[in-house]
Amino acid sequence: MSEQTGSEVAILGGGCFWCTEAVYLEVRGVTRVESGYMGGHVVNPSYEQVCSATTGHAEVVRLEFDPSVISYRDILEIFFTIHDPTTQDRQGNDVGPQYRSVIFTTSPEQDATARKVMAEMAAVWDAPIVTQILPQETWYKAEDYHQNYFAQHPLQGYCAFVVAPKVAKFRKTFANRMK
Repeated sequence: MSEQTGSEVAILGGGCFWCTEAVYLEVRGVTRVESGYMGGHVVNPSYEQVCSATTGHAEVVRLEFDPSVISYRDILEIFFTIHDPTTQDRQGNDVGPQYRSVIFTTSPEQDATARKVMAEMAAVWDAPIVTQILPQETWYKAEDYHQNYFAQHPLQGYCAFVVAPKVAKFRKTFANRMK
């Protein structure tokens, strides 16, 4: 937890970061959302490099949240609902290691919570959960044009047919957690 702001950080990869970012921007208690890359071996990768599936990075979102408003556990329950954690290196038509399901934890407490929530969510899914739980690594913020992408391009094809349904699912399932 940041002593200056009282906020915590969660780093999540659930497929394309445009989808994940769009949902968490609507979550009450989430104060900042940035799209970026983590988990690879290339320093300061570009989107094109990450999309080549050769950097080892995942597309992730870095959330800052107020734990007095929303818990890390609640953040993870949303995460396991808005994407399919049972598909290896894939979300829908997005295929490659950059789209893997991954939680990068910032503390031993987050690691323990993530493992507990994932074990509980295993009962919800028909296939085994393949989400990786790893300690945080170096964060690389994605290019500016990726930030707040869905809000800026709601009619773009991918946004209309992939992002919008995920946001709608969040709104229906977690109406009590919306801003």
